[in-house]
Formats: sequence, structure tokens, C-alpha cells
Amino acid sequence: MSERYDREEKLRREAEDRRPSEPSFDDRRYGDKEPRVERRTRTAGSSDSAGRGRQEGSSQDQTQGMYGSQIDASNLLGSAVAELIGTFILIFTGCAVATAAVLQASTAGPLSYNSLAVALAFGLALTVIVAAIGHVSGAHVNPAVTLGLAATNKFPWQYVPVYIGAQLVGAILGAIAVWITYGEAARELADLAATFPVEGVGDLRAFLVEVLVTFILVFVVISVATDDRAPAGVAPLAVGFALACGVLIAGPVTGGSLNPARTLGPMIIAGRFDAVWVYILAPIVGAVLAALVYDRFASQSDATG
Repeated sequence: MSERYDREEKLRREAEDRRPSEPSFDDRRYGDKEPRVERRTRTAGSSDSAGRGRQEGSSQDQTQGMYGSQIDASNLLGSAVAELIGTFILIFTGCAVATAAVLQASTAGPLSYNSLAVALAFGLALTVIVAAIGHVSGAHVNPAVTLGLAATNKFPWQYVPVYIGAQLVGAILGAIAVWITYGEAARELADLAATFPVEGVGDLRAFLVEVLVTFILVFVVISVATDDRAPAGVAPLAVGFALACGVLIAGPVTGGSLNPARTLGPMIIAGRFDAVWVYILAPIVGAVLAALVYDRFASQSDATG
């Protein structure tokens, strides 16, 4: 009997010794809740990191362009098509009016187009183009603008050949459209409004004039199209009037190109390449200088009341 009692007592003490090591119902419930909260936090954290990584990667691939456009590989084709069409409109409009002025053609009545009409045609065309495609491609429609932006890291260098290629194709198509519109006389007598230094103006002087007027144009373009402080609504008008001013200034000296594509398109179709280096190099020099000056000085200053 004593042995049986001792055995039962021993088993009871062993059971009591084991009981504290087992969690109570409340302990088990709390212990189960804790790991679940911890796991949820880690998962949210890793998801957050992944989300941030995706956003950072997306922002690295995507570049803020002019007039609020976004430049990246996914919409590069659309941007290139917009540049082609925009350049076509600019060259067709401006060079058609310039050709009509050379041919002394009139819209109605005895009065023909004149130099003022040519400047207004280019300026109004650029105003319309910026309003139409600025949000799509940035409405460069000018290799000099593209290179000026790239030189100040406001446009990706890897997309420069695509933009310039689209602009040149658009300019050639615009010159062909002028030829179709005004016939063989437009090519034979007016060279489709290709620009050349006027008689008595040397290449160096023409070069300097094109640098100066392109500097004005691109300085205005960059100031209103890339700086958030500039009123968005004024951008198309400012850019259009800047081009009109440049054509009015340089027209009597160089023909007022300010744009390698504007000269090369008509030159290629007309088959005449006098002083072509001036109209390729000078606008690029003027544009890069304007972009560097604005980036170094004007973009860093704040207006004071």
C-alpha cells in the first residue's frame, strides 16, 4: 500500500513539474499572435522596399522632358513620330511662305508675301507645334535644341540620334511638300527656301549671326520649357515669338535658319549646298551656349519681390 502511494505521489509531482513549462491557454493565444504580427511587418517592409525599388528604377528610366513630356524607351516611337510631324509642319509652313515670297505669289489680290510674312509663318507654326506636341515629345523640332538639352543633361544622349533622325526626315518631307505645292519653279527659282548667306556676306559673318540668333531662341525655349517657375501657358507664344524675332534679325543676312533641319531639308531636295557647314554648326554652337548659360546662371537664381 505504501509503495503504491509513493508511486502515485511521484507521478503527481512529475506532472506538476511539467505543467509550468507548458503555456497556458492565454499564453498560447498571445504567443501565436506575436509571430503573426511580426511576420506581417516583415512582409510589408519587404513589399515596401520592392515598391520603392520599382519606383526608383522607373524614375531612372524615365526623363522629364520639355513642357511636361516624359521621355523613355516605352514612348520613344511616339515621341519620334511627333518630332517628325512637328518638323514637317514647321518646314512646310515656313518654307512654303518663304518660297511664295521669292516667287512673289499672293494669297488674294496684287500684294505678295514679304519678309514679315515669312517670320510670322515660322513663328506661328512653332507656336502651334509646341501647343500640339509639346506634352508628347517636348517639341524640339530642331537638332540644335536637342543637342543643347543633351549637353546640360536635360535629355538622354541615347535618344539624340532618334530625335535628330526624325527631325531630318520631317524636314525633307516638308521640303518635298513645298515642291509639290508650288511646282518646279519652287525648286528651280527659289531653292525651296533653303537658306544661304546673302551676297556680300562671308561665311564667318553668317556663322556669327546664326550663333547669336540661335542663342536667343534656345535660351527662351529652355527658360519656359524646362523651368517650373515659368508660367506654362506662355510657353508656346514665347517660343514662337523668339523664332520670329530670330528670323527677322538674321533674314537679311543669312536667311534666318536657326535650325540645321530647316536648312538641310530644302538643301537636300533642291540639290544646292552653299555654306552648308554654317547652317549645321552655328545653330548647334548657339544652342549649346544658351543651354549652358541658362543652366549655370539663370536656373540658379530666384526672382525677388
